[in-house]
Formats: sequence, structure tokens, C-alpha cells
Amino acid sequence: MSAPRYVVNCSILLTELPLLRRPQAARDAGFGAVEFWWPFERAVPADSEVEAFIGAVTDAGVALSALNFAGGDMAAGERGLLSLPARRQELRDNVDVAFGIADRLGTKAFNALYGNRLGDVPASEQDTVAAENLEHIGRLAERAGAVILVEPLSGVDAYPLRTARDVISVIERVSGVTSLRLLADLYHLSVNGDDISAVIDEYGDRIGHVQIADAPGRGAPGTGTVDFGRHLADLHRRGYRGNVSLEYRDDGADPFGWLPRAQRGADLWEQAGK
Repeated sequence: MSAPRYVVNCSILLTELPLLRRPQAARDAGFGAVEFWWPFERAVPADSEVEAFIGAVTDAGVALSALNFAGGDMAAGERGLLSLPARRQELRDNVDVAFGIADRLGTKAFNALYGNRLGDVPASEQDTVAAENLEHIGRLAERAGAVILVEPLSGVDAYPLRTARDVISVIERVSGVTSLRLLADLYHLSVNGDDISAVIDEYGDRIGHVQIADAPGRGAPGTGTVDFGRHLADLHRRGYRGNVSLEYRDDGADPFGWLPRAQRGADLWEQAGK
């Protein structure tokens, strides 16, 4: 496993550039790894689109550390396919494409957004579908030495997972699968009212990935009230050594100005342990 580090979420940062130019921009800014939400319009894109995306990451010389599965029409408010009965096959076809990309790029973390509650489908049915899909995807991840991340979100009323406990409850419905992890997005946890320090204390051994943005506002660290120094120290104390993704909104001249260049590609946990 590569050294833990800060990585750039190129679906929310560097958006002034075309998507395929963002990996190089992240490299030019001093980072060695990127992640993306699903970077295509369709759950199953054309082969040429996949090749262009892989080429952009490879040519930039960065790692693709994490990738979302298709989230549906995100602009229209959809947030994932995992629990949607009518889109089970669409999700599984998408997962096959995502694992194919990962096989080429060495990606070992996938974010499976749960899906919004549907007014015409019982919640219990959606939860059953999600558990079945997670078992299927989780088995694939185990064979690939990867993890599947499940994330609480804010800002979308129909999305049912709001807290870390909500996610852990979902994971615990899937027995015998060891690859499922909590994605601890400190912004979403904060604005949803979770006590971040308590989440780290209770679930630190189940956190598979960390994303950061300040709250309120979802800006860069230092623009809000989240104590990132404390939380990163708590994560280190609980044994987390994974990547920390920068997933905030900033379209300024230097969206990474808060972070000294020497720290952008460094082993951040080595620094935290000093």
C-alpha cells in the first residue's frame, strides 16, 4: 500500500478545467494522487471514454486512489443506485466497469452511494436490495484486495444515511463480508450534527477513507470551524493510516493555498506522529 497522503477530489476541485486535464493540474500543484466521483455521464460509458480517462490519469503520473460508482443524475439530486430495486442491473454493470478501471490503475477504494428513498417503494425493500448489492460488490472487492465505502451525506433530504451510526447499521446487515467500510467525510458528519471525535473513538477501526471540507460552507480548511488538527490527531491515535481527500469547494487562484506545498505529497501520518 502506498504511503498515506492528501489526495485531490477532482470532481469538486479544479472544475474550471476540463475533467481530463484535472489529474495533471493536481500533479502540477504538488499532489501524487486523485480521486473522482463517477467521471462519466452514463453508468456504462463507451470504451473510448474509459480509455481517455485512464490515459489522463496515467499521463499525469498520479494514482487514482478512490472512485465512486455511478451516482445517477447527481445534478438532479440523485445520490446513488445501491438501494434502488429497478436499477440493480445498471449498478452491477457499472461496478464491472469501475473494477476494470481499477485493475488498470491500481485503485483500491470505491464509494457506493446508497440512493435516495423512493416514495413508491417500502424502505425495507430498498434496504434489502442495498444489502444484496453490497454483498455482491463486497465479494468482488475482497478478491481484488479493495474496500467498499458507504457514506453519510448532508444536503439531500431523501438520502437516508445521515450519521456514522446509520452507515454502520447498513454494513452490519451484510454478514460475512469484510471489505465494507465507513467513509468518514468530516464535513457531512459535522453539518449533520455527529460528534466527529466520538465517531472516531467509536468507529475508528471501521473507517476506510476520510474526506475533509470545512463547515459551514464546505470551503477549504480554515474557512469554518472544524478542528482538523484535532481530528487528524484522533484518527492517527486510533490507527487510521489511509488517505485524506480534499473534497471542498474553492475556485480561487490557488485552492490549495492553505496547505504548504511540501506537505501536499508527503506522508501526512508520519508528520502527525512527530
